[in-house]
Amino acid sequence: MFYVTMFFQYIGQYMKTRLEYRTDLVVEIFSDLLSQAINLVFILVVFGHTDLLNGWTRDEIIFIYGFFLVPYALFSAFFNIWDFNERYIVKGELDRILTRPVHSLFQVILERMELESLFGACTGLIVMFYAGSRLGLELSWYDPILFLLFVLGGALVYAGIFVMLACISFWADARTSIMPMMYNIGNYGRYPVDIYNKAIRFILTWILPFAFVGVYPAAFFLGREEWYSYSFLTPVIGLLFFFLSVLVWNKGVQKYSGAGN
Repeated sequence: MFYVTMFFQYIGQYMKTRLEYRTDLVVEIFSDLLSQAINLVFILVVFGHTDLLNGWTRDEIIFIYGFFLVPYALFSAFFNIWDFNERYIVKGELDRILTRPVHSLFQVILERMELESLFGACTGLIVMFYAGSRLGLELSWYDPILFLLFVLGGALVYAGIFVMLACISFWADARTSIMPMMYNIGNYGRYPVDIYNKAIRFILTWILPFAFVGVYPAAFFLGREEWYSYSFLTPVIGLLFFFLSVLVWNKGVQKYSGAGN
């Protein structure tokens, strides 16, 4: 209950600060929506030259993209740690974090949250309903429950990977460009993995499992039975990677020696 209370206190303070600059908030939301629209236009342009992409129709890939946006929005809202190295290690702000009786990762997550990113989930749901209606998809009573499990699993996959990347800073505090590169690699998870060669498919499934954020869970709702086993692995992979990331984080904090000379 202590952490739940802290969570809502952080959110309350965040909303107060963001609403002080409403125009800036609106501009950020608009820029996020514009970026998502550009990605959708890219899909439409690709299918302007072909009817199928390795057996996947335009509406199926649009549905996958819409699903991808929902867990990605959760990740972007609560795991915005792309500047962890520069802000908390190089500038020494982790010293401040470690003086408080709250888990350090929990504090970093809440200090860097961007709740306006949750609008991306609304966009994803709209895209899914649009594509699903064109595909004639029908919902069963258990589909909303599985949807929530798959979304949480996908968000935890992203969170686990990027928390582990942030942990590199505990051992090598020099500035690196690995975070932007990994963000670009993560975009591959929004497309069907069977359009890639076997090596990339293996990496996106078991090494950097971004495929569990988009195509694998979405395939269940699309009725792609050949991917069902991967769909139900989504929450497992998410929990596994996030658990590993917390272990690595705890080890890294023990390694951290402060920002002094």
